[in-house]
Amino acid sequence: MLFDSYTTPTLSLSNRTVMSPMTRNRAVDNNTPNALMAGYYAQRATAGLIITEGTSPSPNGLGYPRIPGLFNQDHVNGWKLVTQAVHAKGGKIVVQFMHCGRVVGADNLPAGAKAVGPTSATLEGEIYTDTKGMQPHTQPHAMTQADIDAAVAEFVHAAKLAVEAGFDGVELHAANGYLIEQFLNANVNTRSDGYGGSAANRNRFALEVARATVAAIGAQRVGIRLSPYGVFNGTGGFAEVHAQYEALVQELSAMGLMYVHVLDHSAMGAPAVPAALKATLRAAFKGPFILAGGFDRESAEAALAAGQADLIGFGRPFLCNPDLVARMQAGAAMNAPDMGTFYTPGEKGYTDYPALTA
Repeated sequence: MLFDSYTTPTLSLSNRTVMSPMTRNRAVDNNTPNALMAGYYAQRATAGLIITEGTSPSPNGLGYPRIPGLFNQDHVNGWKLVTQAVHAKGGKIVVQFMHCGRVVGADNLPAGAKAVGPTSATLEGEIYTDTKGMQPHTQPHAMTQADIDAAVAEFVHAAKLAVEAGFDGVELHAANGYLIEQFLNANVNTRSDGYGGSAANRNRFALEVARATVAAIGAQRVGIRLSPYGVFNGTGGFAEVHAQYEALVQELSAMGLMYVHVLDHSAMGAPAVPAALKATLRAAFKGPFILAGGFDRESAEAALAAGQADLIGFGRPFLCNPDLVARMQAGAAMNAPDMGTFYTPGEKGYTDYPALTA
């Protein structure tokens, strides 16, 4: 099943593999995608669907160094190199919108940008900056209603630019402790207004972003990524997590989104997303359902055969195996990832992983 084609209302995928979004930090010039990045994604175009690395819809969202943006014309032109390269090889690609929110170092922000979050609580720990190395996270500005409205508008603007850049859709990153999940997660969101204090209120920002993006570019161009039980960036489980995420996904389903993408971080040491919750979210969403987190060919085939998902995401295997689909089909050995080059600029550990010889 993994290598069977799959069709959505708007996409015809050559197989059921998804290249998961992975931060690679190669947008070295004003957060603008470049020819090196186009080559990287083109190498991996045999994936059924590529989801790009996290891409900021706003200057305020550029929490890390060298992550790409999509909020100005230079970004559009850079991303066109990527989409054209992937489409030329028959691939499909969507851009993941990752607003880092409070996961930010001030030195990573461009002039005029500011750290923002649902509250003014600073994330513990440090973040890398090119200018000063590891630095404490910057204290965020607690978002007002005007700030929230402006952020929603930034997602909408970026979505329109994504269409202009040739993407097949967008993915809203509501996982891993970034801005949307900062509102979703009760351990982070301690607001007492209409955006906090209850499950429905914590879901509100995510739903406002989704609805506005759908209104701008169409539901079948908008997916979303979720990570209940993830622990990145000060998140973690909480008492109402099951009921809250079920309600969230029901509302997303009613919008007719392109897909829901659920990430289980247990392969990296976080608590597993309970099978019962995965099944609940699968039943709640009436469209394509992606599962990601620690899969290999065997476990992916088993999940598909059991009806647990329609598509399976692979992260690091795609990072270090540009021809992952062919390797899995052939039962071939896999390249080992070079963790020292995950986030460094340049070709090393990026476009130099070997493919199988003919």
